[in-house]
This record gives sequence, structure tokens and C-alpha cells, in this order.
Amino acid sequence: MRFAIKTRPEHQTWEELRDAWIAADEIPLFESAWNWDHFYPLSGDLTGPNFEAWTMLAAIAQATRRIRLGCQVTGMVYRHPAVLANMAATVDIISGGRLELGLGAGWNQQECDAYGITLPPLRERFDRFDEGVEAIVSLLSQTTTTFAGRYVQLTEARCEPKPVQRPHPPVTIGGRGKTRTLRTVARWAQQWNAITDGPQDWLELKDVLAGHCAATGRDVNEITCSVNLRLEPDGNLEPALAAAAAYRDAGVDLLIVGLPLHAKPDSLGPLAEALESLG
Repeated sequence: MRFAIKTRPEHQTWEELRDAWIAADEIPLFESAWNWDHFYPLSGDLTGPNFEAWTMLAAIAQATRRIRLGCQVTGMVYRHPAVLANMAATVDIISGGRLELGLGAGWNQQECDAYGITLPPLRERFDRFDEGVEAIVSLLSQTTTTFAGRYVQLTEARCEPKPVQRPHPPVTIGGRGKTRTLRTVARWAQQWNAITDGPQDWLELKDVLAGHCAATGRDVNEITCSVNLRLEPDGNLEPALAAAAAYRDAGVDLLIVGLPLHAKPDSLGPLAEALESLG
């Protein structure tokens, strides 16, 4: 099992977030670091501060040298797919080819209502998501893209310069929807991320994903399967380590450890030492 970290860009200063990612960059055990794509906090005071995901990734790309960078996951409803493709190409270039392209359908009604962004009903949302993922992959990998979807229309569209990673940065799709999300994972993703209720729940979802992969002629083992765990604010690592061991035994490929708010950079070394015995 491999390891990554995730920071919550809410209720923290830029310096705290930056310094945590720089510290993780210096620890080889952590292969990637992630934020989230929201404009309001998800906990505590919902009127408080929360940094925008993609401008943060661009800045972090300049502050780090090794660790891979990703947003877990970008809400498709917030940005036109062609705009997002250009953003992804730019961040991949700035980082020297370290972007993980996290994509999701979006869900936050509060943010959408506040900003006047339409959050379609679930079926339409996933129709838009499917079209958006296909359009983004094409824009990042093809010289021009013409796409005649119901919701996405592109005419000889270009995305230049192209990303460093070819044919495109690895796509991570987050979610647990058995009918739509996991089918899209099977078609397009290099990584699947899910927040689950434990190893058994994860195994059941993995079986569904394997079925979708078989239907598309793809080997499910080509897809990195990741799950998230959150550390306790009191610094007690034991609950997370026990859960991590259970996920390892179930076959999870990548464990993404959510750091508590205001995590000190020097806390990442002891965390890495504790996790290393599980890898």
C-alpha cells in the first residue's frame, strides 16, 4: 500500500497549508498531496474561509519539487470542461508533470445557490459529467477536439500548450455511485477514490467496478484504488493505523491521510514512520 496526504483548505492560513505540503514533499513515503474543490468550509463555521483549489495547486506546484498534486475532486459544475482542461494543462506544466487530475460531478447545493450556479438533478448532472470527462481527455490529448454533446459543444477546439504528461495527466474520479460513477471510472480513470464505511463496503464497490471494467474490456487492476482516512485532532494515530491495516489487507492501493486542521509540518515525519510499517 502507498500513501498520500490531504489538507483541508478551510479555516487555515495559506502559510499553514503551504508548509504542510512542503514538509510532505520532503518525505518520500508520501507520493501525492490533495486538497478539495469547495468555496465554503465543510465543517465548523460555514461562513469562514476556504481557499480555491486550482489557484492553490498552481502555487504549491512552485513551492514543491517531487510530490504529485491533485484536487479531490474538481466539481464539474463549477467550470466549463474546456476551461478546466486548460487549467489542468497549465498546472501540469508548472509542476513539471506532477498533476493528478481529480474529477467529480459536484454536489454542494449551498455553494451553487449562493453563487448562482445551477446544480442539475442527479441524472442530468452525471450526463454532464460523462460528457465533460470525455471532452477534457480529448482536449488534453488531441490536437483539436470537435464534440457534439447535449451539454458540451466544441468545434475544432484547441488546448495549448499540452500537458507534460502524455497522453494526459492521470484522471482520478471520486465517488461511489454503482451505476454511473463507477462506469465512468471504468471508461476513463487511472485512479478511483472513494470514501467508504470500511473494507467490506470498499470490497463491494470494487466488485461493481470490476464488472464495469469487464464490460468495457479493461483490467480493473489498471486502476489505482484509493481511500481516505482522517487523523484525529488529538494526534492519536492508533485508530487511523488500525483502519489503514484493514484497508491494506482488503487490497487498497493508496491510502490518503487527511491531516487535522493546523497540522504542524514536524508532525508528518512521525506519521510517515508509523505508516511505513504498513506499506
